Amino acid sequence: MKDLAILGVGNILEKDDGVAIYATKYLEKNYRFSPEIDIINGGVEGINLLNLFMEYKHIIILDAIEIDDEVGSIYHIPSEELTGYGLNSGGAHEIGVLQCFDILELMGKEKPKSSVLGIVPEIIDVEIGLSNTMQNRFETYIDTLLKILEQLSISQEKNTLTFSLEEIIAEFKNPLHARY
Repeated sequence: MKDLAILGVGNILEKDDGVAIYATKYLEKNYRFSPEIDIINGGVEGINLLNLFMEYKHIIILDAIEIDDEVGSIYHIPSEELTGYGLNSGGAHEIGVLQCFDILELMGKEKPKSSVLGIVPEIIDVEIGLSNTMQNRFETYIDTLLKILEQLSISQEKNTLTFSLEEIIAEFKNPLHARY
């Protein structure tokens, strides 16, 4: 069983709902972690992520979460408290992730230690990119995750060659022009 995965879920075609997908790509391109961790773009896979939940001891799920709070507010919620935050009302990927926990329980399998690092979106609409508010809060979202990883004794080192959020988003808009 592997130790830790960072799992980004969301839909880049729905503006701010894609924040976690951009975050996973940003982490992947800009940081090295020790000990090594897996960074996974779960997209909108939802229930199809069940095998992933059986492979790891600990999973940190990144997602846009619709909580009645100020746009850009960041929450770190243990998985056992997820249903109390209205995450069931989200997209299919959120429902699917929660169902993974239920299915593991029904199968008699141990659930991984897990939590959601969520950020309150401003705009959920058909468009690739992030609202200005989410762009402004993105570094804080990443820094919050890095602090959580530090608490888990995972150190990070920024790569010499780094990619900006704008470059990451541009890759999703036009993958043929990506800088690798």
